[in-house]
Amino acid sequence: MLEENGQEDLFPEEEDKEETLPESEEVVASTEEINEGEQLSLTEDNKNISSRDLTQEMKESYIDYAMSVIIQRALPDVRDGLKPVHRRILYSMHQLGINPGTKHKKSARLVGDVMGNYHPHGDSSIYGAIVRMAQDFSMRYPLVDGQGNFGSVDGDNAAAMRYTEVRMAKITPDILADIEKDTVDFVDNYDASQKEPTVLPSRLPFILLNGVGGIAVGMATNIPPHNLAELVDGTIAIIENPEITTDELLEYIPGPDFPTGGTIYDHEEIRQAYATGRGKIVTRGQAEIVEGKNGRLQIIISEIPFQVNKSTLLETIADLAKEKRIIGIADLRDESDRTGMRVVVDLKREAFPKKVLNQLYKMTQLQESFHVNMIALVGGVQPKLMNIKEILEHYIVHRQEIIVRRCRYELRIAEQRAHILEGLKIALDNIDAVINTIRKADTKEEAHKQLMEKFSLSEKQAQAILEMRLQQLAGLERKKIEDEYLEKMRIIGELKEILANPALVLGIIKKELIELKEKFGDKRRTRIVKESLSGFKSEDLIPNVPTIVTITEDNYIKRLEPSTYKAQNRGGKGIIGMTTKQEDIVDKMLITKTHNDILFFTNKGRVFQLKAYEVPQASRTAKGNAAVNLVQLTQDEKIITMIDVAKEEELKGKYLKMVTKNGIVKKTDFDSFKNVRKSGLIAIKIRDDDELRWVRQTSGSDNIMLVTRQGQSIKFFEGDVRPMGRTSMGVRGIRLKKDNDEVITMHVIKDENDLIITISERGLGKLTAISKYKLQKRGGSGIKTHLITEKGGLVAGAGMIARDRKGDAIVVSEKGQVIRLPLSSISILGRATQGVKIMRFKNPDDKVACLALYDSALFEEEAKIEKETSLSL
Repeated sequence: MLEENGQEDLFPEEEDKEETLPESEEVVASTEEINEGEQLSLTEDNKNISSRDLTQEMKESYIDYAMSVIIQRALPDVRDGLKPVHRRILYSMHQLGINPGTKHKKSARLVGDVMGNYHPHGDSSIYGAIVRMAQDFSMRYPLVDGQGNFGSVDGDNAAAMRYTEVRMAKITPDILADIEKDTVDFVDNYDASQKEPTVLPSRLPFILLNGVGGIAVGMATNIPPHNLAELVDGTIAIIENPEITTDELLEYIPGPDFPTGGTIYDHEEIRQAYATGRGKIVTRGQAEIVEGKNGRLQIIISEIPFQVNKSTLLETIADLAKEKRIIGIADLRDESDRTGMRVVVDLKREAFPKKVLNQLYKMTQLQESFHVNMIALVGGVQPKLMNIKEILEHYIVHRQEIIVRRCRYELRIAEQRAHILEGLKIALDNIDAVINTIRKADTKEEAHKQLMEKFSLSEKQAQAILEMRLQQLAGLERKKIEDEYLEKMRIIGELKEILANPALVLGIIKKELIELKEKFGDKRRTRIVKESLSGFKSEDLIPNVPTIVTITEDNYIKRLEPSTYKAQNRGGKGIIGMTTKQEDIVDKMLITKTHNDILFFTNKGRVFQLKAYEVPQASRTAKGNAAVNLVQLTQDEKIITMIDVAKEEELKGKYLKMVTKNGIVKKTDFDSFKNVRKSGLIAIKIRDDDELRWVRQTSGSDNIMLVTRQGQSIKFFEGDVRPMGRTSMGVRGIRLKKDNDEVITMHVIKDENDLIITISERGLGKLTAISKYKLQKRGGSGIKTHLITEKGGLVAGAGMIARDRKGDAIVVSEKGQVIRLPLSSISILGRATQGVKIMRFKNPDDKVACLALYDSALFEEEAKIEKETSLSL
C-alpha cells in the first residue's frame, strides 16, 4: 500500500490485509489447479518440447562429453603425434612467421593469437603446452626454442608469459613442411571465421620421437620418447620389408631414449611393450660410487629417470636418512649447474656404499617404472591401442598421402603454368599477327575474344598474352620462356610417374627420412641393459673366453682381453697398461674366463663373489671402475686377492689357504664359500695390526711356499695346518726377522720339478728350481730365495711355473707400464742371486708393482676366441 506521497506504508492497518485460507486442503487443491494449468499451457504453446528418460539423457550426454575430451584434448593423432592444442600452437607460429631464423616473440603474443583464433579454452592450458614443448628435460627433441625461464627439472614453474619469448626450434618446420600445398584437410575454427588444419604433414613420426601422455575419459595414453636416428632406421626397415616382425624391429629401435638419460633394464619388458602396446619399463638414474677429496666415499647422481622431480627426489632421500630407514648417509647436496646434473651423497666411514645405493634404488624415485600405454587416435576420431609397428605403419600411410597430395598440387600448378607458357609461345611465334589483332581491336575485351578465336587460345592464355610486356619479345627472354616450358614439362612427367608408382612415393619417404637423420640425428642418451633386475642372467649371451682382471692399489678394477698385451723380448720397455690416477699402483692381476666366478678377498678378511663378465670391460689405457661400484666395501677396505672359482665338482675336498702380511696362515674348507651373500662373508678373523694378503686353492696334501719382501722363503707341508672355520684367526706360518718385512706372496707347490720366479722392484728377476728349497716346519724364519741389493731393491713379486717354462710373464709397474715376455727367456739361477734384467723403466722412479703368469694352457683357449666371439653380445 502506498501513501499519497508515493512511499510504501510499512505498517498497514489490519483491515487492509488479505484474507488467508483457513484449511490446508484448500491450498493443495489450489496448487493442483495451477499445475494442471501449467501442463496445459506447455502442451499447447511449446509443442517442440518432449519428455525423455533421464538415464538415457545422461548416458548420451556423457558419451558426447567423453568423446570430446578424447578427440579434442587428451589423445594425440597417430599421424603427427600432436594433440589439438599443440597443433594449433605450431600452426599459429607458422602463420605469425615465428620461424627458427627469426627473432623471438613474446609468449603472450602467441598465446593470445592461439586463444583468439583456434583454441578458446583459456590461456593457462595454451601457455602450459608451450612451456613443455620448450623444456629439454620433457621432450627429447623440443619443438619450441624458448628464451627466458621455462622451468626446471626441480619442478620450478616457468616465468609468466609476458616475460618469456619463443620461436620455432630448428626441427619444428619439418612438422609443417608443405602445409600450403593442399597436403592436409582444413576445417572451420570454433567460430567459423578462419580455417585450421585437422592434422600436420609431419615428416617424422613425432608420436614416438617425443612421446606423449594424456588422461582421457575411460582411457589414457603414455608413449615414451625415442631416438631420431633409430626411428628413421626402423621406419625404413618397415618400408623395405612390410612383413618385418616386432622382434626384428627391435634390432633398429632397441628401446626408448629419454631426454634425462638413465638406464633401462630388461629387454624382455621392452619387447612385450613394443609387441602389445602395453608394458612396464624399469629405469634407473645414473649413479657412481667415487672417493671424495677428503677420502670419504660418495655416491654421485648424474642422471635421474624420466619425469622425476629432482627436488622431490632429494627431499625423499633426506627424509629416509633422517628417519634412519637408510643408514650411512652423512650429507646430501645438489651441485647441479648449467653444465649438467650432479647430486652428491656423502657417506659415513662405516657405511657400505653398494648397500646404500641399492636402498636408494629401492626406496626412492632413483629407480622408476615407465608404464607404456600406446593409445592414439586413428583417422583423427578412433582411439586405438597399437604396437610400435602399427604406429609406424600409420605414419607411413600418412606420409604417402601427404606426398601424393603434394605431387597432385605441384602437378596442377605446373600444368597451369605450362598451359600459360604454351600460349606465350604461340604468341611469340605469331607476334606480328598478334600485335595487328590487338591494334585493330577497339576494346580490351574485343582483343581478348579475337585472340581466342584466331589462335585457338584459352581465356587464361589470351589474358596472359595481353599482359605480356614488350621486353619479353627480346631474344633472350623468348629463350627463357622456352626453357621454362621444357622444365615444366619435365617436372610434369616426373610427378605423373610418381603418382602412378607407389614404390617411388615410398622412395621419397626414405630419402626425406635419411636427410632428417643426417641433419638432426644424435647419439642415444639412455643406456639399455638386457638383463632384468629380477635376476635375468646374460651369461648365455656372453662368450666364455679368456680374460684378464686387474685391480689397482686404490681399488680400481677393470677387465680386458689377454691379446691386449703381445709378447715381447726380455728387457723390453713394454706398453702403457692403464692410466692410473696420481700415486695409484696396479697391484693385482688375474687371468680367468668370462663365465668363471671370482672370489674377491679383502684386507679386512671378508669375501665377495662376482662373475668375471660382471667386471666392466675397459680399454688398455683406461683407469677402470672403483671396486665399491661392484662389491659392498667399507671405507678403508680394499680387495687384496682374487680367486678363480672353477666348476663345483672340481672343488670337492679342496681348501682355501689364507696368509696375512704378518705370516699368519689358515686353511678353510672350500664348501664354506659356496654361498657368498651380496653383502659378503667373513673369511678370517684379523688382528688390528695385521691384514689378509693372499688366498690360494689347495688339495689338502700340497706343499706351501711363502716369500717375504726381504727375500726370505719357507716351504712347509699343508697338513701342518689343520682346517678351521671361517671366523677363526689361524696359526703362524713364517716368523719375520725384520720389522719392515712382510709376506708378499704365497704359492701352492704342485710339482717339485716346478720353478719359482721372483722379480725385484727394479726389474731384476730369475727362475729357481723348487727342489733347491728344503721342506721345513711351519713357523720358522725360512731360507734365502732372492738376494736383496741396492741395485735390485726388495722383492716385488713371485710365482710358480712348470719346468717346461711354456707361457708368458706379465709384469706391471707402479706407473702403469706393462710388459709381457716368454718365461723361456728368463734365466734359471740359484736361490741367493738377484737375477737378470727383465724390465726397463721409462721413468727412473718407477718400480715393479705386480707379476702375473699366463699359463700355456690358455694359449689353446685364446686360439678359439675369434670363433667364440662371433656369438651375439
